[in-house]
Amino acid sequence: MNGGVPDPATLAAYELTTAQDVFALRRTGQSAAAALGMDRQDQVRVATALSELGRDRLGCAGLTVSFALPAGREPVLSVVFAWTGGTKAAPDLEPAARLLHRVRQEPAAPGGRIVAEHPLPASWANGADARRGVREALSRHASPTLADDLRAQTRDLITALEETRAQQEEMRRLNEELEETNRGVLALYTELSQELEETNSGVVALHAELEEKSARLRETNEAKTRFWRNISHELRTPVNAVVALTRLLMAPGSAPLTDEQRRQLSLIDASGQSLLSLVGDLLDVAKAEAGQLEITAAPTDLRALLAQLGAVMRGTGAPGVALLMPEPTAFPVAVTDEALLTRILRNLLSNALKFTEQGEVRLEFRVDPPWMAFTVTDTGVGIPEDELARVFEEFYQVRGPLQRVHRGTGLGLPYALTLTELLGGTLRLSSTPGAGTRVEVELPFVPAPLPSPPAPETDP
Repeated sequence: MNGGVPDPATLAAYELTTAQDVFALRRTGQSAAAALGMDRQDQVRVATALSELGRDRLGCAGLTVSFALPAGREPVLSVVFAWTGGTKAAPDLEPAARLLHRVRQEPAAPGGRIVAEHPLPASWANGADARRGVREALSRHASPTLADDLRAQTRDLITALEETRAQQEEMRRLNEELEETNRGVLALYTELSQELEETNSGVVALHAELEEKSARLRETNEAKTRFWRNISHELRTPVNAVVALTRLLMAPGSAPLTDEQRRQLSLIDASGQSLLSLVGDLLDVAKAEAGQLEITAAPTDLRALLAQLGAVMRGTGAPGVALLMPEPTAFPVAVTDEALLTRILRNLLSNALKFTEQGEVRLEFRVDPPWMAFTVTDTGVGIPEDELARVFEEFYQVRGPLQRVHRGTGLGLPYALTLTELLGGTLRLSSTPGAGTRVEVELPFVPAPLPSPPAPETDP
């Protein structure tokens, strides 16, 4: 097995003429793989594959083998078998292809050429010193006998068997750990399944309990609504009678009354009117909660509505409190429920006037299609921050000195909120103790359609 260096990329080249050359090729290939930093298994793979390819092509004319480290994207050890002629059959590449990364046959007149490649390890650092070490490993070869080759193969086989035995032992240990882990996972799964089943049972029981309580709450709410409706109807009749009889006594055609009697009847009439208004509010709240309060949308003259509301509410506040209404110019005609809108604004203005001792109560209006907004601001006592969340609870009243003077039902704001939401709007409240309160009602704005022009008269 004679060597040479045909070009700079080639590390070494040898002639293969005898079986002893093939034996030497096995040792040379293993030495080169070791010098390149390949692990023990890859060393045996390279040596065995080169030995198989050399033995298959032995006898071809001009048979040579060369080792090279070609430049390219992938660093590989390239071993090329080349021959110039011979009568042997086509090469059998399958055994070597099972051991190396790539093995291919290339046409090369007048003989043939086989290229075998195997990737270099990541630790390989290409350089002059590293290549020199590989060349030295390739040059350290002898001319072994068949017995030497068999002994070397036997040592390789023993080493491979020891490595295989160690791998099997490691696999056995890993399998035992995996089985133990599986048993733990299975036990955990069983425990979690039992806990989940118990939790599900508790959730089902809790759901059933919640359903039962929800049904009781619905029944209680329905009973409360029925009570409100019934008591409102029952109260409205005698209150109407009181108001009617009072006005009858105060009518011009009635018997003459003293000033004190007339004053007392006026108080009875005012109290009856207030009671009648509260009864009406109770009845409307009951209807709204029962879903029986119907919306009657129609073209509404907002200018006339606000003018009438101002005339009714003016004078109901403290002597030093001014009620400021928006200027009656350029008010649109909107499609809405006039009665419900009037009740919303009346409740908000009444609340503001009731809890304002000095200063003013102001109602502002603006249109920003598709919405219109009514804002009521006052300079009254305000609402503490910790009670803002509760003012919309039915029958809840903020504690304060004015509460003892102006007693009410606590339905004003909840009633206004209910009607606002019924009309498809929102109600927002902000307040500062001692500085006043601001309530904004935003409702959908639907402009009233223009009236149709009158039909032209036709001659008879």
